Amino acid sequence: MPRQICRRPYEYDRPPPTMPYPSSSTDMSAPSQGWTRPIGARLGGVLVLTCSLALGACTSLPRTPYTAAEASTSRVLDIDGLRRYADEPVTKFSFEKDNSTATKTYLALSGGGADGAYGVGVLNGWTASRTRPTFSVVSGVSTGGLIAPFAFLGSQYDDTLKEVYTSGIAESLLKDPSIMRVLFGSGLFGNTRLRELVARYVGPEIMAQVARENAKGRKLLVVTTDLDTQRTAIWDMGKIAAVGTAEALKLFRDVMAASASIPLVFPPIIIDAEGQGRRFQEMHVDGGVTAPVLTLPEALLFQGSRLPGNTKMDIYILVNKKIERNFELVSNSTIDVASRSLSSITQSQTRSIIFSTYDFAKRNRLGFHLSYIARDYPAAPSEGFDTAYMRALYQYGYDKAASGQAWISTLP
Repeated sequence: MPRQICRRPYEYDRPPPTMPYPSSSTDMSAPSQGWTRPIGARLGGVLVLTCSLALGACTSLPRTPYTAAEASTSRVLDIDGLRRYADEPVTKFSFEKDNSTATKTYLALSGGGADGAYGVGVLNGWTASRTRPTFSVVSGVSTGGLIAPFAFLGSQYDDTLKEVYTSGIAESLLKDPSIMRVLFGSGLFGNTRLRELVARYVGPEIMAQVARENAKGRKLLVVTTDLDTQRTAIWDMGKIAAVGTAEALKLFRDVMAASASIPLVFPPIIIDAEGQGRRFQEMHVDGGVTAPVLTLPEALLFQGSRLPGNTKMDIYILVNKKIERNFELVSNSTIDVASRSLSSITQSQTRSIIFSTYDFAKRNRLGFHLSYIARDYPAAPSEGFDTAYMRALYQYGYDKAASGQAWISTLP
């Protein structure tokens, strides 16, 4: 008798229900009592691991097969150039000849989950100091990918970012965990709330504003990880916005959601593509899986290349996490060892990119500016999006930037 294959539709293919959001005036200073406690996260990890091993035959969802050759020529919305890959040759990236004396400004926003509250605080404090520039280029990864469009559009969206990261809305993303989603899907929490959060704040007007700024030559880039090819996808959000259709708005939102879709926590985002005359679906997850922060293409950072032309640029790297190594007595348990190991990998990747960018900036006589959470800043009392912690971290970032102490020009 043939073995039955368990199948269930993708969680994100269903129409999302309406989700109530707490207002910014709601008192949410108390720590979350749900799955966000550390013990809940550890138990969840054990359950996910156990159930995945025991029922692996029932966890695979059907997909349309496609080949590496088709992936290498794929495009989205039947338009070329909506995204590039970080490992492509320098010649694939367009660098405009710049004969002006004006200095361009590039803001690179890293991943960091709830620690994105730090970056939002820095941006708002920077506005308060009256020294915040209009960025020529903004890139974002993971939580930075959610912040990036609003940072790109300027200080008029400071209050929007503050609401997202301090009102308690983010805390709702990790409610109602379900092992069934893991067994018959690919994410502990589903992505309905993440999609609703993006859709609530990113509509046609935001896309139209991004398109207008793109027409002026400014660039907005959001990073995802293409799991099928294991490559870092750099999406040109301004070019997507310029398409101006309902399909473009959906893609714009999907890219933002994908950039923040932490594997196992949230399901991947499936993006329709076409290659060599065949249509298929790509699987994209958190950009931080392959690139914790995006500064420049890999060919420039790691192959000794120089920036074309005579571009003058100040690079600002806003890291939404701690990057200095610290001592911690790790519990000898599977989940704690795995968690500490993954954290160490991400920290090392981030430091590598920062050090490479610093070296590149010195070779090309570019300005280098770095901001990150200090090693001695108190750790979050719980896993997930703890509102009280995020509010305090926001204020910490705000105060540093408002007093002109957020940025350093040396390595940590």
